[in-house]
Amino acid sequence: MSDFSHSLSASASALRAQAARLRHVSENISNADTPGYRRKTVPFEAVSKDGAQMVETGRVKLDHRDLSRIYDPGHALADETGHYRGSNVDLMIEIADAREAQRSYEANLKMFDQTRQMSSSLMELLRK
Repeated sequence: MSDFSHSLSASASALRAQAARLRHVSENISNADTPGYRRKTVPFEAVSKDGAQMVETGRVKLDHRDLSRIYDPGHALADETGHYRGSNVDLMIEIADAREAQRSYEANLKMFDQTRQMSSSLMELLRK
């Protein structure tokens, strides 16, 4: 495999990984008010395939921090004390994770595009 192919493979794998991360962050944000919902995280793992260093996502993990206790005696899930279990999603953390994933995605997209442009320029030079 050429260096261009290695670079394209690495960038493409990072794009897939960041897209998966964004998908889980958006699930967390949309379920922030769902009783009993646990925050999902996705770890990244470095993998070497055909001489190229790539990124893959690991298994989705649930955050085992305590769920928030919410006082609402009128809620259908409330116990005898008037509390029910909320989610353990912190919107500030999710927004920060979304921004980081978005910026990483954009950086990898630029890297992919730069590699593609350099490869195209090299092909043009070789044709002459």
